[in-house]
Amino acid sequence: MDFVWLLLGLALLTGGGDTLVRGAVALATRWGVSPLLAGLVIVGFGTSSPELVVSLQAALENTPDIALGNVIGSNIANILLILGLCGLVLPLTVHTNALKRDGLAMVAATVFALLIMRDGALGFTDGVMFLVALAVYLIWSYRTERVDPLGPEAELHKAEAASVTHRPQALWLSVAMTLGGLVLLIVGARLFLRGAVGIGEWLGIPEALIGLTLVAVGTSLPELAVSLIAVLRRQADVAVGNILGSNIFNLLGILGVSAVIQPLPLAGRLLAIDQWVMLAAALALMAFLLTGKRLNRVEAGVLLAGYVVYVGFMAV
Repeated sequence: MDFVWLLLGLALLTGGGDTLVRGAVALATRWGVSPLLAGLVIVGFGTSSPELVVSLQAALENTPDIALGNVIGSNIANILLILGLCGLVLPLTVHTNALKRDGLAMVAATVFALLIMRDGALGFTDGVMFLVALAVYLIWSYRTERVDPLGPEAELHKAEAASVTHRPQALWLSVAMTLGGLVLLIVGARLFLRGAVGIGEWLGIPEALIGLTLVAVGTSLPELAVSLIAVLRRQADVAVGNILGSNIFNLLGILGVSAVIQPLPLAGRLLAIDQWVMLAAALALMAFLLTGKRLNRVEAGVLLAGYVVYVGFMAV
């Protein structure tokens, strides 16, 4: 039954995240929220909603290794696996200005997280610091794009909002989609964690590895879907922007909220290995994008091979 709970929970998480984002963007459009802000906040961070509810649920159920492994593993998978796959389909280009702001913000958030986690625990104060840093990033981004509404950063987030908005819909339907998506996420998180923990116990796999692999990849499926769809539509900048925004929110938002609600001890391989892999992946992506202003197929292959090696070493 653990496999059944896992697959059912995964389906609910994926469907709930997509439904929540579409309903929230429709409400934002109806209430006059700019496409710029809708793309930056609702779409950019909304695809991380499965990671958020799963990590919160894991923290409340006193399984911190899964909560932390989910965030760290998702950030690694977003770059090495998702952008690696997308870059093989289509070389990924991104405007230099957008890359400098959001890309450097992602690296800064990663370094900031490593500095805070160096003592082996995340407490209430640490969580507040994460959330304050997230608020600073959002204010900085919004003010930057309001000053230059036709700039590449603003156009990127408008394209993200447009990617999930197809036609106007009734108010009741938008509200129902938003609330229904939230319910699906909560129920899906409980079932998904029940199945993942059960499978881990059955196979004798530590919770940290379950969080880094099975849970992380499962909760990253919305990012994979959004990025692949963007690539097939030849909107490479949306694919890259979605991953950068997701990784920033995973670190500052999800770890922030989780640590405020429940202290999270950080130990073992998460502290000794995986957080450094997360940093290396972020730096490698920035190096590829800054040097050639794109992620070509060879570089995408390197990222994907890196993920295969990383997962392979877990099994040793």
